[in-house]
Amino acid sequence: MTVIDQLFINAQVFNVYLKKFQSTNIAVQDGQIYWLTNTQPPAQKVIDLNGKYVVPGLIDAHMHIESSMTTPTAFSAQAIQFGTTTIIADDHEIANVAGLSGLQEFMKQPSLIDVFYAIPSSVPSTNPEMETTGGIIDEAATAELLKNPRVIALGEAMNFQGLVDEPDSLIHKLVTLCRSKRPTMPLEGHCPKYTGENLARFINAGITSDHTQQTPTGMLEKIANGMFIEIQAKSLTPEIITTIMEHQLYEHIAFVTDDVMADDLQFGHLNKLLEKAINYGLSPEMAIYMATYTPARRMGLWDRGAIAPGRVADLIVLDDLATFKISAVYKKGKLVSAKQPQKATFSDNLYSSVKAYPVTSTDLKLCVSQVSGTVTANVIAIEPTSTFTAQQQMILQVKNHQVQWQEAGLALLIVQERYGKHLPLQFALVKGALNQPGAIGTTWAHDHHNLMVLGTDIKAMVRAQNQLIKQQGGYLVATNQEVVANVPLPIGGIVSNAPISKLGQQLAEVRQAMQSLGYQHFNEIMSLSTLSLLVSPDLKISDRGMFDVKSQKLVSLFEDN
Repeated sequence: MTVIDQLFINAQVFNVYLKKFQSTNIAVQDGQIYWLTNTQPPAQKVIDLNGKYVVPGLIDAHMHIESSMTTPTAFSAQAIQFGTTTIIADDHEIANVAGLSGLQEFMKQPSLIDVFYAIPSSVPSTNPEMETTGGIIDEAATAELLKNPRVIALGEAMNFQGLVDEPDSLIHKLVTLCRSKRPTMPLEGHCPKYTGENLARFINAGITSDHTQQTPTGMLEKIANGMFIEIQAKSLTPEIITTIMEHQLYEHIAFVTDDVMADDLQFGHLNKLLEKAINYGLSPEMAIYMATYTPARRMGLWDRGAIAPGRVADLIVLDDLATFKISAVYKKGKLVSAKQPQKATFSDNLYSSVKAYPVTSTDLKLCVSQVSGTVTANVIAIEPTSTFTAQQQMILQVKNHQVQWQEAGLALLIVQERYGKHLPLQFALVKGALNQPGAIGTTWAHDHHNLMVLGTDIKAMVRAQNQLIKQQGGYLVATNQEVVANVPLPIGGIVSNAPISKLGQQLAEVRQAMQSLGYQHFNEIMSLSTLSLLVSPDLKISDRGMFDVKSQKLVSLFEDN
């Protein structure tokens, strides 16, 4: 009889195929599951689990490492502590900043978990006429990425117009290329609020999943039309869980994180979604099923997502099933330690990516041709319960050519191209943002990541903008011309090499400072950063101006000018 490497005895093992736990022993050989048995074959090491639960390592099928503002190395060291052992990363943020070369630098970084990649399909998210980026993932870059076996999906396609109405668009060409070279490759989608014929057109273009905010009705329509649904935190409601259970939708759904802020990553990752789903009434077995087996099957990862012969020995040992309390994590049969010596390294180019000029107070004066009277402004109105916005019109006073936006309780938003083209500043007015004097600035502005500053105090806005250039990117808050909270992001202007503990603390301070200025939202960080996301409804801004998201038409700031 074969002498195996490790034998886990007295375990309650989750069988994803039967969707239930079974009392059995687990034999591990060369980092893989060798045998599930009630016998005790000879082993070099025997680990007695004393009846604890064992489940497969969690698989996150849709996420962005840069959303945590950290490196793949630091991310992996943190996420593995919470049972995440495999991710499919759509790193379109670093690709927007630095193109194929920047993405390849990310892919080369050491990691404690298995990182597979989705080709960033929307770099830029719309087109170069609507937003300036530091890189473009075109057909040539896609063809190069398709040669890499770690590339297993096409990342979220977001450009609805390009997919359904423009056969010569970049996204249409990328979908065609992937279907030709990898016919079975999953093509991931981003289709908020699409229904009826528009949804059918999106699916007809080849896209077979959606991870955006779901409603019970919308989720049912998408699944009925053949889509795979990825549930992230903002979609995880009691109503969604009830719908899943009532309609037995388990095979068509996976839990994903999409975006996890660094301050949240300190305390959990995909495991937090399972805890929440179980708390809402989903059985632990089905919650685990939708975070292991269904994402593995969706992504064609047949060597994981289950505890069975031939599968990777990624194991989570649980003290308590109902709360998903983790006792230990094993990666390829090896116990994960909290001490991780690995470190990420990047080229000098990524440390000098913010090529913008410092502004002055004069640059930020909002002037019109008329001396006095009123103007009708198209205003971005923030929705506090989502990252969507609405377009509203407001009548504003003009005195000596200057628009009196502050008197109307609005905030001024500027976007500055920061890749060295030195384009004119773009302005917007925002409702429902700040009610105290100060400014928030960032280069972490989805998806083009140009320099963006929102404020009610011009001098604070200037201070924030100048500091972002000086430190080569970040997320910060300024009041009284002083920076009071700061997350330096010197790698591409979007990523830090700091430990998650430090990064998380810095981001928590920025979040608190934003709240002190009156920014009220369920996720202040993402809300501000998606004011520049041209594929998220309804009115957004880039370095080229304000755009209606659905029509992709330029919207003037003032109707009368």
